[in-house]
Amino acid sequence: MTATSECHATDDHRAALRLHAPVNEWFTEHARELPWRRPEAGAWGVMVSEFMLQQTPVSRVLPVYEQWLARWPRPADLAAEEPGEAVRAWGRLGYPRRALRLHGAAAAIAERHGGDVPTGHAQLLALPGVGEYTASAVASFAYGQRHPVLDTNVRRVFTRLFRGREFPPNATTAAERKLARAVLPEEEATAARWAAATMELGALVCTARKPDCRACPVATECAWKIAGSPPHEGPPRRTQTYAGTDRQVRGRLLAVLRETSAPVPKERLDEVWHEPVQRARALDGLVADGLVEPLAGGVYRLPRSRPHSTAR
Repeated sequence: MTATSECHATDDHRAALRLHAPVNEWFTEHARELPWRRPEAGAWGVMVSEFMLQQTPVSRVLPVYEQWLARWPRPADLAAEEPGEAVRAWGRLGYPRRALRLHGAAAAIAERHGGDVPTGHAQLLALPGVGEYTASAVASFAYGQRHPVLDTNVRRVFTRLFRGREFPPNATTAAERKLARAVLPEEEATAARWAAATMELGALVCTARKPDCRACPVATECAWKIAGSPPHEGPPRRTQTYAGTDRQVRGRLLAVLRETSAPVPKERLDEVWHEPVQRARALDGLVADGLVEPLAGGVYRLPRSRPHSTAR
């Protein structure tokens, strides 16, 4: 670390000292009542929520989460099922490879950790399908440990609060990780609460489209607000499309396979999309991702063996 970057980190830390208490107090008063925040959710409930909430809003996750935990209240319960059942239960949450990764993580927890979600960050990170964000989130939210947790909401809050820009880069940078570490409270419990509080602040107040600065507990300290809330500079923000994409075709193909436990002939799958080249590409992609198993005779089913694609 250079002298300049060390100075920057020290300045960020000093600025954050004034923010920890008001942000955590705001969270105490305004945090949503969510099932994965209840003590009885445990580390497994937190892990399931983190897999489901990636790129999916809370409103869509809630019913699937409740059904999932009712069916598989422990990692070993999920691990005992075929991977295809995880894909089936995932429903329309989108990005169904997450279901396979969660199944792979559950199997590893059952095999390596006696069925209990491990407490150590390194152990969590070693689970298949678990990256830096998920390992930090579970360690922080489930076990109250001190780790920077950088999701989209937190990145946006930090970019506005400390850097005076409207939006963070499209991909998480080393500079953002360094900032997150610099502003993390020293005390473990306070740090864990700060992680949850800044995430909630981004979800409810410091939103992407219509930030409610009047409701922000630290608006007077916000570099972006102080600068007059300048609009985003640089390339246009990426927007996700769905209609007409391979993702839509994949979703329709999986919907047919989820409806039955019996193998489905390709002729039935051909009915879901009119364009044969795109349809074939989508089906091949599902097979390559381990979400669909081809069988002899031109029929397909959800996977029954553990796919290799669950590894990070």
